[in-house]
Amino acid sequence: MFETTRYEMSRRVRGTVILTVGLSLYVAFIIWYFSLLDPSAYEQIAESLPPAMLDAFGMQSIGSIEGWLGGQIYTFLWLLGLGIYFAYASAGVIAGDIESDRMDLLLSFPVSRSQLLAEKFASFLLPVISLNVVVGGVTYGLVLAIGETIDPMHLALAHLLSIPYLLVCAAIGMVLSVLVDRAAVAERAAIGLIFVLWLVESAVGAAEGFAWIQNISPTHYYSPTPVLIDGSYELVDIGILIATFLSLLIVSQILFERRDI
Repeated sequence: MFETTRYEMSRRVRGTVILTVGLSLYVAFIIWYFSLLDPSAYEQIAESLPPAMLDAFGMQSIGSIEGWLGGQIYTFLWLLGLGIYFAYASAGVIAGDIESDRMDLLLSFPVSRSQLLAEKFASFLLPVISLNVVVGGVTYGLVLAIGETIDPMHLALAHLLSIPYLLVCAAIGMVLSVLVDRAAVAERAAIGLIFVLWLVESAVGAAEGFAWIQNISPTHYYSPTPVLIDGSYELVDIGILIATFLSLLIVSQILFERRDI
């Protein structure tokens, strides 16, 4: 049992290490750059920007280390960058095996389609957890190294609450993966969909009369900057993300069970 999960995780170790190191280096650059800046100057720039832009790009209190990290790392790197990455990676999981005819071999083993899909999806827990633990630890250590302080509980909470959001993005990719036969098509669709959902929440939803449309975007339910600044978040939003993730995973299993291979 869980042989598929262990095998898929072993295939993701190298990519997880490379991604973790790359993100850690980027975080190190951003934190080092903050140590060279005049925070008051950035606060004045932020005050001149429209509130909608500040919300869209997570630039609240950008003169503080918490606001700087929220705007420069978590709003783009976590919400958009990693959201696209996990949607893209999961979009090729089933479609890639179907395209290469490997799925015929996998289904010949005594394992149901729903279990096979669930075990493949479970392999994404390795990069999701590793990135949050390692990059979170690196961020905290580097903040202290430049003489700044950040609440470790707020930082840990920002990473912990990102897990349901990233799982939703991966689940979106999985649904696309079982809908098409070509991995490249599913992957491109996943990239486009996550980017559009991000725009819906950050740009379209900010327009007068269109606030309701934000509710369809998963980014609407995870705002890392307020969590970093004062630890504020809504339990309802986390519940919505978890329910959405489970619903999408169940939908992908149902679609996979019914489709012809």
